[in-house]
Amino acid sequence: MGELPDLVSTELLPSVQKPGQYIGREVNQLVRDGDWQAATVRTAIAFPDTYAVGMSHLGCQILYWIVNHLEDCCAERVYCPWSDAEAVMRTKNIPLFTWDTRQPVSTADILAITLQHEMAFTGVLQLLDLAGIPLRSTERDDSHPLILAGGPQADNPEPLAPFLDLVVLGDGEESIAAIHTAYRELKIGGVRRRDAISTLASRFDWLYATGDHYIRYNADSTVHSITSADGSTAKSIQRCQTPDFDNAPVHLQPLVPHTEAIHDRIAIEIMRGCPERCRFCHAGYTKRPLRLRSVDRILEIAEHAYNSTGMDELGILSLSTADYPHLAELAKRINDRFTPRRVNISVPSLRIDRMLRDIPWMVNSVRKSGLTLAVEAARDDLRAAIRKRVTDADLLEGVRAAYRAGWRSIKLYFMCGFPGEQPQDIEGIVDLSRRVSEIRQELGRGPANINVSVGWLVPKPHTPFQWAGQADAEYFRETRRHLMDLLNSSGRRPGKRGPVKIRTHNIERSVLEAVFARGDRRLSDVIEHAYRAGARFDSWDECFNSMTWTRAFEAASLDPGWYANRERPRDEVFPWSHLAGGVSNEYLLRQYDDYWQRLSSTRPNLIRSDSSDSVPPT
Repeated sequence: MGELPDLVSTELLPSVQKPGQYIGREVNQLVRDGDWQAATVRTAIAFPDTYAVGMSHLGCQILYWIVNHLEDCCAERVYCPWSDAEAVMRTKNIPLFTWDTRQPVSTADILAITLQHEMAFTGVLQLLDLAGIPLRSTERDDSHPLILAGGPQADNPEPLAPFLDLVVLGDGEESIAAIHTAYRELKIGGVRRRDAISTLASRFDWLYATGDHYIRYNADSTVHSITSADGSTAKSIQRCQTPDFDNAPVHLQPLVPHTEAIHDRIAIEIMRGCPERCRFCHAGYTKRPLRLRSVDRILEIAEHAYNSTGMDELGILSLSTADYPHLAELAKRINDRFTPRRVNISVPSLRIDRMLRDIPWMVNSVRKSGLTLAVEAARDDLRAAIRKRVTDADLLEGVRAAYRAGWRSIKLYFMCGFPGEQPQDIEGIVDLSRRVSEIRQELGRGPANINVSVGWLVPKPHTPFQWAGQADAEYFRETRRHLMDLLNSSGRRPGKRGPVKIRTHNIERSVLEAVFARGDRRLSDVIEHAYRAGARFDSWDECFNSMTWTRAFEAASLDPGWYANRERPRDEVFPWSHLAGGVSNEYLLRQYDDYWQRLSSTRPNLIRSDSSDSVPPT
């Protein structure tokens, strides 16, 4: 066998459909030949999905920048190979390699994995397996890297806990630098792997050593207790926060992908956190407090990034971009500077109640291919209950302004499956979507094309809905049938498609998300069974196979419905109870009670799905 870089060139690249995604050496790559070998601490920054998805992830680029600017540290990137590449790698005995200079991932000191969502779990196992690293942390020794995880799904990493060594809660900028600085000292001092894990976790209150915590279960399968290695009640793992967000590290020279990425643009986070706190939104509760980046700093980042990439689209990102208090000023100054260079602005979904304010600055800076509006619910009272502070009147007035400004199509996003949902909520989705389309016709133009996306509620930890049972799959199927029947009964001519089109999320995948979102360590057996049976890239429609997961649950003797559909008692110990979410359970319970109280005030026959109507003590 030859050297790994040569094997990749001669054996892998000629045998796959899109070799460009594996060659590395992108514009603005920071690592050069020899850097890996010269570094005291070598880190593989891994994204458990394809190159096209991982290269679009802003967080990984920032971590890559930070580590490569630390003393004696080198970070290279890793992504999951597509199925054709994995087959070649297994046949030719090519281990998983880093993209920058093709180093074996197994030679890293730290394998840092970003956990964006529940459907990436088999990707984590794929990374470990192809690198030749034992899947279970208990099977690793001093020759193996530390397996470090972070990201949104790290707020309940318990289904993956047996595969991980350390988990970061909270922001990555401060934590990744602190971990590397501390680990460098430990490595120079000759501290062994197992001791390094415990030492790091004891030094930082936001770092969770999964193997140092033990879970006991009750006879009914709920969690009895979570204890530390010495048998004492586990202390709460806190959240790392980046206090000076304006001056937080960013990648001023973003990597330019060789092949098409999901988001081929300059991405700048302008605000962290969200003031709205919609009751279903995990990030709205866990990313507190609200932190802003100044207009001057955003423009500085944009200028550096444009000069180093030449990209023609600038994405201004946050959980709720419309809530950025200096948005109009930012847009004007970006337009003044970048419109002559033919650079467009892209924004996430808009706040409906801010459209009249935002449309004027968007006219000359945002492409009019379509607006995305997160309506969430089709009736005012349900929107109020989930704290989505908009009304039908806000929506209709806003889209009218958008049509006048030149937009022809709109995407509306709804969710179904909220506790207490009624048939009128489902019917309202079609009715409201048609009204949004017809407004353009009222202005003397043709009806607007309305693309409706309907997702299924996935109750998340650290939110008021963490006690709620997810509606079962049959309810979602019936809801989907009802939506399509309503859409097809519009009276349009046979064979002619109307202006409103509805697509729904995959039901089986949404149920699986609910299982893992609030799951415990016993689910690690399910994940491993599914991975061994071929589960890969489960967020991709063409790859997801629900039967693989059904058989995995059967093999592990676990019931997915118990995890997904069960209403939790108020006093239940959650698998994530020792992991701080940003607000207290008492606060979240009050929010859950308020949800039901608001909804029942307009729906007198509503029956609450849990057995308690009492408000917990402050």
